[in-house]
Amino acid sequence: MSLADEWRAARPKVSGVHVDSAACSRQSHAVIDAATRHAHHEAEVGGYVAAEAAAERLDAGRAVIAELTGLAAADVIYTTSASDALDRLLSSWAGERTLACLPGEFGPNLAVMAANGFEVRPLPVDGIGRLDVDAAARALAADPPALVHLTALASHRGIAQPIGAATDVCRDLGVPVVIDAAQAFGHLDCALAPDAVYGTSRKWIAGPRGVGFLAVSPALTQRLRPRIPPPEWGLEAPVLSLLELGETNVAARVAFSVALDEYVAFGPARIRARLAEVGALTRRRLAEVPGWRVIEPIDEPTAITTIEPLGGADPQRVRAELIAEHGIVTTFADVRRAPFELTAPVLRISPHVDVTAAELDQVADALARYR
Repeated sequence: MSLADEWRAARPKVSGVHVDSAACSRQSHAVIDAATRHAHHEAEVGGYVAAEAAAERLDAGRAVIAELTGLAAADVIYTTSASDALDRLLSSWAGERTLACLPGEFGPNLAVMAANGFEVRPLPVDGIGRLDVDAAARALAADPPALVHLTALASHRGIAQPIGAATDVCRDLGVPVVIDAAQAFGHLDCALAPDAVYGTSRKWIAGPRGVGFLAVSPALTQRLRPRIPPPEWGLEAPVLSLLELGETNVAARVAFSVALDEYVAFGPARIRARLAEVGALTRRRLAEVPGWRVIEPIDEPTAITTIEPLGGADPQRVRAELIAEHGIVTTFADVRRAPFELTAPVLRISPHVDVTAAELDQVADALARYR
């Protein structure tokens, strides 16, 4: 059985065509059952007793996250989302608040940076928004910021950033690097052992909504001062335990851990290769659709494809009508997703490994109606 067949067989039958994995992938039967079983256990013994009983399961999830990021299981905490992870990290930063990031940085990330008082500097990129590593190395050496923040794969454009080379540059310069792996985790190779990395459950790992992770190296952890509880209280507790503090949906964390196990069982390298293949298939097919332009290079090794209208079609309206009239789920991306790079809204197509050629034909044929 092919990877596509295995992936599809593990999930409830799809209603329509789901090409929206960059927003939220379809969970498997096992992931759904894990959340349900934990909720039942909470009802039987109480939420906090059930959480204690799930500790080993949650630790197993931390171990997989560690394996996929190059850090250690002890460096990993669960959060409610990628945005929550970034806020917990930046709000705890004790030093100078300057940060270098890509011009195409995710809009909500920029909002978190601003809310935490960070001065943001743009890193140099080429014509399609990919980091110019050599130019970045020179800029960072000349005027190093306190942190470098790299979004490995953007929300509005399926361009894989050279995060490996960039991480090496930052390491050589002694500048801590934080990787936003929300779109890259489970999609691209993220085992780079950066100073910090964060992501989410619901995208390419195909876990539930409402849970994410943050992994921080011991060296960077020593430089953090969590704001809750106030440091002046002098309470002795490990920094990461303070960052993870708070009420949470344990069932979602348990389900995320199961999704991580499934992902490893399918084979990360196998999934990455198939997603690159899916991206190329999608772009080739959509490049044939009149009235739309594919933004990414055909051979970009990602499964995110963004298309822009050439004849005045409204991507927001098209997205709504694709759902209502064709059962096709895509994403409308407006300029707020990348306010310093995106100049007009786009439509995002992001199939997972189980997409079929027939489904891509359905998407292309439906799009051809909107010019």
